[in-house]
Amino acid sequence: MSDAISRFAGSLWFVLCHLTVFVAWALWNATGPSHLRFDPYPYGLLTFIVSLEGVLIATFVLITQNRMAAQSDRRDHLNLQVDLLAEQEMTLMLRMLRRISETLQIEPEAGEQARAQTLAEETNVYELMQTLDKALPDSSEGTSEETRATSQ
Repeated sequence: MSDAISRFAGSLWFVLCHLTVFVAWALWNATGPSHLRFDPYPYGLLTFIVSLEGVLIATFVLITQNRMAAQSDRRDHLNLQVDLLAEQEMTLMLRMLRRISETLQIEPEAGEQARAQTLAEETNVYELMQTLDKALPDSSEGTSEETRATSQ
């Protein structure tokens, strides 16, 4: 429900509806028959209603943003898990290719040998996270704990 309200409140239709109501309200209470004017200038009732509406809309927008942030966190966690799995699979493939090359007695070039050896080693995600935390001190505080929990 908060998504639908947020979508509507963020639309041009919402703005046009409000402009129409506000202009009609002001015109009626400024030029209508005096005994039928229900909110004389400075339109205290209108101000109250608009303020209340602003608080409610802000609340619905915050609810929507919180839900979207939770979805984003779940997607990020899933993406991290897939990336870790892909890294493990690639490490395994490099090791298998090295064994095949050794069996077929195919010697890699000098630069390839050292690089392949480095890439075939398991990546320590915890050390990588610590290196990133040192290099990027402005990163969010919770990232270290989340990554540590994920890597275990």
